[in-house]
Amino acid sequence: MKTFLMPGTHIQAPNIVLGLMRIQDKSDEEVRTLVRTAIDAGITFLDHADIYGDKVHGCERRFAEAMRLSASERDRLTIQTKTGIVKEGPYFDFSYEHIMESVHDSLQALQTDYLDILLLHRPDALVEPEEVARAFDELATAGKVRAFGVSNHTPRQIELLRRWVRQPLVANQVQLSITHAPLLAHGIAANMQGLDQSISRDDGLIDYCRLHEITIQAWSPFQSGLIDGPFLGSDRYPELNNVIDRLAAKYEVSPLAIATGWITRHPAQMQVVIGTTSPQRVTAAAAGSQVRLTRPEWYELFRAAGYTVP
Repeated sequence: MKTFLMPGTHIQAPNIVLGLMRIQDKSDEEVRTLVRTAIDAGITFLDHADIYGDKVHGCERRFAEAMRLSASERDRLTIQTKTGIVKEGPYFDFSYEHIMESVHDSLQALQTDYLDILLLHRPDALVEPEEVARAFDELATAGKVRAFGVSNHTPRQIELLRRWVRQPLVANQVQLSITHAPLLAHGIAANMQGLDQSISRDDGLIDYCRLHEITIQAWSPFQSGLIDGPFLGSDRYPELNNVIDRLAAKYEVSPLAIATGWITRHPAQMQVVIGTTSPQRVTAAAAGSQVRLTRPEWYELFRAAGYTVP
């Protein structure tokens, strides 16, 4: 498993992350097997959110009940969670009160004294950055949160927070896969009149994060869209799957590893967040950490997904 020193932190981070949004109904043994398989593959970075589960903090609680981590086991893991989405609305809440209450409840649910990273989930249009800064200061001073970041934020939304927040924002978790790559596609086809791909929808988010040493965390790395299902094995992407299968055979890995390897090949040192509950798929996807696609192969996958390379 390839690792890197995550900028703004002391975390030696793997470039594959285990997302735990689907463990609510899993037994203790199933959760333990899933997490231990990930750890054996070098995935020591775990991603949670307060809204994951049938009830708020449900998956965080299920994880802690199943794992019952010792202090030494806890210290070997990087535990990240998110706050800001209120499912009952639905709406978003970055108020001081909500952030503090959510973190308090996450710490209780996870049965830990600290979070390694806290992300603000989706952007709150009513954000008051002074309140975010106040909450982050208190959480950092109390040792309850060691690092902070965001999810699904644009460069300008990050800049607004950075104007008041004193701590570095170390991560931005966004949707990215071979078939859902507008973050990359615009820059490749910039200045091409009449091509939808050339329209900027994110104001150069990946380049912005690289310039400011913010780690991109790619969620839904196997999904073709928000609710369109996976592209691997899909008859909607025959050309792409032919290329993936050929490269999987060449590198002696599974198609899952090629899908993760396409993301980790990018020099921005992105992390791939995998959300499977299958230990076998975790092992298969983790192998993508070591796959070093050539430039022609990377662009071939991009073209086969339907994007334009001028």
